[in-house]
Amino acid sequence: MPHFILDCSENILEIQKPRKVLEAVFETAFSTGLFEREDIKVRMNPYKHSLVQSGESDFIHVFGNIMQGRSEEQKAELSYAIVATLNTLFPNVPIISMNIRDFEMASYCNKTMI
Repeated sequence: MPHFILDCSENILEIQKPRKVLEAVFETAFSTGLFEREDIKVRMNPYKHSLVQSGESDFIHVFGNIMQGRSEEQKAELSYAIVATLNTLFPNVPIISMNIRDFEMASYCNKTMI
């Protein structure tokens, strides 16, 4: 926990190396002080086909899935920081966005809890 999943147009992979993008999101998330380094997970799903702005515009959307308990302000600052980082890497990409979803502690389970 947390998980940051980037959905993006496939062309994003030609603008920047995927590893650089993943590391940038990872380091930005860590820099907020909200998460331990060893807990952060970042993945990317490039899409070959999409319809964005009635065409084939490039896009990046980050789904941030974090454990409940952070304030709305902390979540807003996290989103802002990651979008700002991605905007620096991709100044010509017209759509860069992010949203945060909370995992509920009561229903969350992972391997270490078994």
